[in-house]
Amino acid sequence: MEFRKKNAIYLQIADHICESILAGKIKEGEKMESVRELASNVQVNPNTVMRTFSHLQDREIIHNKRGIGNFVAEDALAKIKQMKKNEFIKDYLPEVFKMMELLDISMDELRHIYQQSKK
Repeated sequence: MEFRKKNAIYLQIADHICESILAGKIKEGEKMESVRELASNVQVNPNTVMRTFSHLQDREIIHNKRGIGNFVAEDALAKIKQMKKNEFIKDYLPEVFKMMELLDISMDELRHIYQQSKK
């Protein structure tokens, strides 16, 4: 995993896990890698992974079964979609709308471009 400078590493790992759940690579109800395994795989300190897991537990994306490990929540997919949707609307759309206005791009043009991209 290659890390970017803009976000904390534990958040980038959390995003990677969420994207893996969205893509179906990790299924709801599935057991997660252990802290040590994930830390080794992404080459970070286990404390960073602990912070990632804590972050995901706070958002009810994963849960811990004491003595067994961490598991993806049964409703994680819906929670991640809602969380990412809110993030997209708050963080990305204002800039898109600003550029649309500056470049005189109509919603019809945008709709057409979007439809073309789906093909």
